[in-house]
Amino acid sequence: MTGISDRLDRMVRQAQAKGRIPAVSAALHRADRPLWTCAVGGTGNDTPLDAETVFRIGSVTKTFTATLVLQCRDDGLLDLDDPIGRHLDLAAHSELTVRRLLSHTAGLQREPHGDVWDSLRAPAVDELLADLARVERVLPTGRRFHYSNLGMALLGELVARRRGGSWTEVLAERVLDPLGLTATGVRPGERAATGFLVDEYSDEAHPEPPTDFGAVAPAAQLWSTAPDMARWAAFLADPRALDPAGAVLAPATVEEMRWPLTTTDESLWAAGFGLGLILVPQPARVTHVGHDGAMPGFLAAVYGRRGGDGTPGAMGAAVLGSSGAGVEVFDLVHDLLAAAAEHDPAEIEPWRPGPPAPDHLRGMLGRWWGEGFEYVFSWHDGALRARGAGDPAGKPPAVFAPLPDRPDVFRTVSGREVGELLRLTRDEKGVVVRMHWATYRFTRRQETFDGYDFRVGG
Repeated sequence: MTGISDRLDRMVRQAQAKGRIPAVSAALHRADRPLWTCAVGGTGNDTPLDAETVFRIGSVTKTFTATLVLQCRDDGLLDLDDPIGRHLDLAAHSELTVRRLLSHTAGLQREPHGDVWDSLRAPAVDELLADLARVERVLPTGRRFHYSNLGMALLGELVARRRGGSWTEVLAERVLDPLGLTATGVRPGERAATGFLVDEYSDEAHPEPPTDFGAVAPAAQLWSTAPDMARWAAFLADPRALDPAGAVLAPATVEEMRWPLTTTDESLWAAGFGLGLILVPQPARVTHVGHDGAMPGFLAAVYGRRGGDGTPGAMGAAVLGSSGAGVEVFDLVHDLLAAAAEHDPAEIEPWRPGPPAPDHLRGMLGRWWGEGFEYVFSWHDGALRARGAGDPAGKPPAVFAPLPDRPDVFRTVSGREVGELLRLTRDEKGVVVRMHWATYRFTRRQETFDGYDFRVGG
């Protein structure tokens, strides 16, 4: 891995120098290689800079709070479409749903009441809840994406109430400890870098004051290291590899969190938002999933990589910087993931013969026509699949699972028409002569909707 390590090291050094960031710590986690780390610069205090240096990760904290909310949903403690007032006694805005708050589409104003970024005094929980009567819903619910730290703070308090402990306690018990994120917490500890604002017109780096975010902690309080955050990013991309028993979240729940619910810009679809997660599309059907973070003196970017031929399992990267103006951090994390996948791709697994399709399905494999288009049904990796004959190579197929009590009926579990049924129709000899997928008719030859067959003239 020496060659790729040198390449990644150079990318970090270039970003640190160009961005004039006092300290940058980066890490790359992947299932098939040792952890890669790189730290450039100095902490600004008496502690040495290395992979164990702690940085403020700001809004990356939101991904943890979102995870706690989904845990509550999976445990039956709430529904995502519940109004938050069903679980919290609020002075106003109790009708906003959990799902809207998670996806930043509730329309709630960005910050708690008062000029918190001027005073740097965050409210306590009781004050935050009481002041809801003084904050605005600045947009109609569901109208568009509008980022809200206040909304995430409410979700953190929701988790605390439903679990019967503080947000900090629940986070440690239910996420940090199970995933071994031992360097992540709400306090900086003794190994923390100093956060700075670097002057635009000189080389002066002025330290920013420390801040405690009080009741808004679920939105931005956490501190961590680059290795811990690269591991967290890998979990968001590939939870089965980091949490095979599903102790933190079931893989299907993480997949639900990753589904884009809104775009962040109506004209430039460069990023989307799911349930507490930012989704950044890349070329060739690759997606980076995670979050950025910013607090006085610190910027952070934490993303996992999904899809693409060269992407290994459990691939995540983190870039943490000690400058509130060092925006190179935000691009660098995506560049590191792309460079590692391109220049040190995952090994190609050799194809090996497998068992045949079940006898009752062999005769239906091959080419079928529906809505005037040709599809290919096949049996691979123990499942029935279908894809358009003209689909690009990288487009995932539809995958079907049989219904246990109906041998000729399948549920589409991924890909095109997910959730819909596929029904097989057989003739008196048991041959499949017709199929209906999402109620659309599929036949062995191209036909119009009224059954006209081009090969036989009707």
